[in-house]
Amino acid sequence: MSKAILGKKLGMTQVFTEEGAVVPVTVVEASPNVVVRVKTVDTDGYNSIQLGYGEIKEKHLTKPVKGQFDKAGVAPVKYLREFRLTDTPEYTVGQTLAADIFASGDLVDVIGTSKGKGFAGTIKRHGFHRGPMGHGSKSHREPGSLGPMTSGGGGKVVKGKKLPGQMGGNQATVLHLSIVKVDMDKNLILVKGGIPGSKGSLVMIRDTVKPR
Repeated sequence: MSKAILGKKLGMTQVFTEEGAVVPVTVVEASPNVVVRVKTVDTDGYNSIQLGYGEIKEKHLTKPVKGQFDKAGVAPVKYLREFRLTDTPEYTVGQTLAADIFASGDLVDVIGTSKGKGFAGTIKRHGFHRGPMGHGSKSHREPGSLGPMTSGGGGKVVKGKKLPGQMGGNQATVLHLSIVKVDMDKNLILVKGGIPGSKGSLVMIRDTVKPR
């Protein structure tokens, strides 16, 4: 059965193994999640569950959103995320999931929103090389030629070309990370390496789609 949980990224630190090696880890606070809805192939055409995480005041909810929680009979939560399953869900509405659904050594994928970098040029955004820095050069950090000459109307910029624009602030997934430690007393999951997002941002930890 696939597993997933929502949490808050707290930041990075390091831990020591029994052999004395230093392991960089990201600390995720995974307070208990609640199952708000269960979808099956018979009722919705696919299998999934909706997980809720975080506290929110009822006055900040719209009536349609509040109706979802009233129908499920659960307390309102700040974040709702859907997690697809291949098999019929074994979860029930109102069930809570804690950090102990994962254990040390499990392989996971972490999904989050990458840090926003604002408007960036091609060198920072795509790793382009700069041009000559001499005074005679007219191309220091420009992207260069934008497109080939095409018949019937001259040049054309091909769709999908790497150009300056908004950098970051997109959904990002880091695959095949390992869990170093699970602290149930503080609802913490320590994931080896870095994960997307800034401190305090929402992340989802799920079973990896690439176990090998």
